[in-house]
Amino acid sequence: MTAHDLIVDRRGLARFRGRIIPCAIGKGGIVSDKREGDGGTPVGIWRMESVFYRADRAPAPRTALPVSAIGPRDGWCDDPAVAAYNQPIQLPAACSHERMRRGDRLYDIVVVLDHNRHPATAGKGSAIFVHCWRYPRYPTAGCLAFTPANLRWILARWNPARSRVIVR
Repeated sequence: MTAHDLIVDRRGLARFRGRIIPCAIGKGGIVSDKREGDGGTPVGIWRMESVFYRADRAPAPRTALPVSAIGPRDGWCDDPAVAAYNQPIQLPAACSHERMRRGDRLYDIVVVLDHNRHPATAGKGSAIFVHCWRYPRYPTAGCLAFTPANLRWILARWNPARSRVIVR
């Protein structure tokens, strides 16, 4: 662990670059054996892969990560029975999925973590993101969530070669 890592604990506190930042974790708490739909945030060490954002609501976040605007047909497959499990998809889709362009503000900025991605194992959890929180520490479905200002602050200082997300 280094100062470049974002370290999240069971109390919903994150440490990054000398700051303590409140965050939201999954309604199932932090879990060591992640299962699809359990509401848990998985224990582990993860890399941030890319960032999506709502260009119709806010400017792109400053970051060294790849950034893409969320389009109206963007989705994320959470169906363990299909080959696209835990991958971005285009909507409409017959499989179970999340819509990335949400009506609420949770995915105004959303960061894809490499949890269960390369390759994805069916049923081990999908769509584990870092995104904007609903309101202070309101539980997520398994993701990590921060205020938009804190998420932008983290992303502006993120070093993809050195930084990791550590959930413990």
